[in-house]
Amino acid sequence: MPSIHWNRLPACASIVALAASIAYAQAPAADLVLIHGRILTVDANDSIAQAVAIRHGVILKVGTDAEIQALAAPGAKVIDLHGRTATPGLIDTHAHIADGGVEELYGVQLSDATSVAEIVSRVKAKVALMKPGEWITGSGWDEGKLAERRYVTAADLDAVAPNNPVWLMHTTGHYGVANSLALKQAHITAATPDPTAGTIDRNATTHQPTGVLKEESAMEPVARLIPATTPEQMRAGILHIQQILHSEGMTAVKDPDIFQLQWDAYKALLDSGQLKERVCVLWHAGTTVAEAQHALYEINAVPRLPNSLGDGRLLSCGAKIYMDGSGGARTGWVYDDWFRNATTPEPGNHGYPHLDPEVYRQMVRLFHQAGVPVGTHAVGDRAMDWVVDTYALVERESAEQGQPHPGLRHSIIHANLPTPHAMDVMADLQKKYDAGYPEMQPGFLWWIGDIYAASYGTETTGKARGQHLEPFKTLQSRGILWSGGSDYSVTPIAARYGLWASIARQTAKGTFGLHPFGMAESIDAKTALRSYTAWGARQMFLEDKIGTLEPGKRADIAVWDRDIYTVPTDQIKEMKCLMTLLDGEVVYQSPDFK
Repeated sequence: MPSIHWNRLPACASIVALAASIAYAQAPAADLVLIHGRILTVDANDSIAQAVAIRHGVILKVGTDAEIQALAAPGAKVIDLHGRTATPGLIDTHAHIADGGVEELYGVQLSDATSVAEIVSRVKAKVALMKPGEWITGSGWDEGKLAERRYVTAADLDAVAPNNPVWLMHTTGHYGVANSLALKQAHITAATPDPTAGTIDRNATTHQPTGVLKEESAMEPVARLIPATTPEQMRAGILHIQQILHSEGMTAVKDPDIFQLQWDAYKALLDSGQLKERVCVLWHAGTTVAEAQHALYEINAVPRLPNSLGDGRLLSCGAKIYMDGSGGARTGWVYDDWFRNATTPEPGNHGYPHLDPEVYRQMVRLFHQAGVPVGTHAVGDRAMDWVVDTYALVERESAEQGQPHPGLRHSIIHANLPTPHAMDVMADLQKKYDAGYPEMQPGFLWWIGDIYAASYGTETTGKARGQHLEPFKTLQSRGILWSGGSDYSVTPIAARYGLWASIARQTAKGTFGLHPFGMAESIDAKTALRSYTAWGARQMFLEDKIGTLEPGKRADIAVWDRDIYTVPTDQIKEMKCLMTLLDGEVVYQSPDFK
């Protein structure tokens, strides 16, 4: 027997070798390879490779240069990375790219303004191009970045625009300023009471409106007078911001709070072959059950998850509800008083819910029972508690009724200030129901960090609430997954800023110190990247297609001028994208990368 066994081994080995040779010959050949690089796969083991083989837009293999070059078909396209770093295409799970693109193309840009005088000057320049009576709109101003450290007011704008109504949205999107003509046309006077869930800012002495209006119910009388965006403008805005996304290595975005206008624009661009970004949308659900039912009708009129249009290019991912307001406007729903300037509290100002909390609960129940994911805007700690408890309630109800809906991945948008209770519930929701995911904006700590520090308070004021803002490290220690985003146009769209801010936790101007929120909740670069790739893909219901560089995934890839894992933290903010691929197609190439 031993002699027979040993004599048969060579034959067996030959058969195995022959089979391997045949299998290799039959293996699909790559039509595109990336070689000589540092490939950060973001897979479960954070593997790092040298090269990637791609066929028909799908990754065949990630491995060594020799392994990948052996898979290349004759005539395959070869991209030599020359040692550069490649990552999965970055994902932003909360960015209003359609509306933001329109604002950039057609409005007065104010995000880099450093004084009230500069804002007024830009409005004056726009007035010169307009006819009397025509609306002037703009966006992006932030009192935290202004030399005067105050709101822009109607009086400021009246001096240069007496004959044109003006509306300038704040960078947070939760308040803005109208000039006197706009206030007059909206019938807002000293006698106008504050609406429910809204605030008309008033002069402390005269009680006249200053022009600053906070939250939707207060802004709506002005907003409804502004001429509507046309379909052509909406499509142009999307294409404009798509170019910027590509130049920043970003291949997927969740656009929340859309209406039919935005959906139709995305669909038209997809049909014409111009949508070269993965876009997942949340539909505006309103503030009443009737409005939620209308949103559900719109959602049911388009392909429902897990289906998509364009094979993962356009997805309808659920409904968006607002539970409260803004940290910058001090309208978020919190347990403790807001601060006005980090040291002076506003007694009794705990913000307020955006809608009746019980109505909110009915709306969530409606969507959940219909199998529709819900994303809820919640900034304040009290708002967060109500939201996560609502999610837990509807999940438990449906399970008890024998009609469970796990996997809807209901999200908490912003999730600035989770309480220990909220984190307990989120951890439980994720484990039991695949729900309760924070969709967070690290860039808030930076771009609007100075007004956040003023509103939340800092450690030096005796209020440590600010130390718990965006508590990434604690979430990580609890095993709670989150995803990163910009809330563009609240903060700049580039995801590299969010990656950096997740680690640096540094404010833009350092009015209350560069790190008023402390560094205890800082995370490392690997975790930050995962929140903008693999974890982001989950929240777009595309984790089987994107988010990591692995065989079978789509070749959505970004190439960078430096390695996020090894460079000093400050350099992450300055990273430059050299090339972006979507489904293996080069959609952006920097002139600096040949």
